[in-house]
Amino acid sequence: MAKKNALGSGLGELLGEVQNAYEKNLSEYTESIIELSVDIIQPNPFQPRKSFDSDALNDLADSIVEHGLLQPILVYDDEGEYFLIAGERRLRASKIAGKSTIKAVVANEYIDRSRLRELAIIENIQRENLNPLDLAHSYQELINEYKITHEELAAKLKKSRAQITNTMRILELCGYVQDLIVQNKITQGHAKVMVGLEENEQKVLADSIVGQRLSVRETEQLVKDLKHLDPKNKHSVTKKQDSSADSKVLKELLAALTDLGVQAKISQGKVIIQPKKDAIIQLIKKLKS
Repeated sequence: MAKKNALGSGLGELLGEVQNAYEKNLSEYTESIIELSVDIIQPNPFQPRKSFDSDALNDLADSIVEHGLLQPILVYDDEGEYFLIAGERRLRASKIAGKSTIKAVVANEYIDRSRLRELAIIENIQRENLNPLDLAHSYQELINEYKITHEELAAKLKKSRAQITNTMRILELCGYVQDLIVQNKITQGHAKVMVGLEENEQKVLADSIVGQRLSVRETEQLVKDLKHLDPKNKHSVTKKQDSSADSKVLKELLAALTDLGVQAKISQGKVIIQPKKDAIIQLIKKLKS
């Protein structure tokens, strides 16, 4: 137990290092700020973040073009090689903005290179809006590294234990669902209620959430229905939902065709087009225009 507490204390010290790096009065330590070529900065090999929102990066790039970089990135100088510690979004956005150089703070005096991995994790958790999956992986890495519990990690990060546990439960979901989370097609709220379902059930439910734009409340009800059904009938609920969605799509398609002057009808789950020759010609003209 003593070892566990020592490691937990180490995480607390590490949090302090990151905080000090950002709160340092840069106006008093201008010698720490240098201008670096964006092409020579090496990425932190331990960066836990796997995906970046392209729209958000473009917005940040526009801001950099208009206002400049408001906060330097944080780097470590290893005998002339610069490794990024914090600010990967700023670095990527600066490149998009066409900047050849970027302001950087060299953090050698208060950060140890051997802790780049932990620093990258902490910086992301504290400074960036990680997607839930990357955040879950970050929590898991810290727990493994420092041999601490969910409750102890929550205390160090000033979050509730429920926040930590619920986020990490995403790691129990199948890869198909995790990919949808990263793509922002399924929220963490949706994901939480899917934990515990079999993999095939997760996939069917995920498709229903995306295809029918189900709310978290609707998803919860669907999961309850699935759990109360006999195994051989478990897909009947989602099939019914899919049938309802298909019917809506068919009706919308029929209305669109009618607006174009095309005669059509719905029969046995299909839209059957019955246009006259003149109607076909008009339809082709409208599609070309």
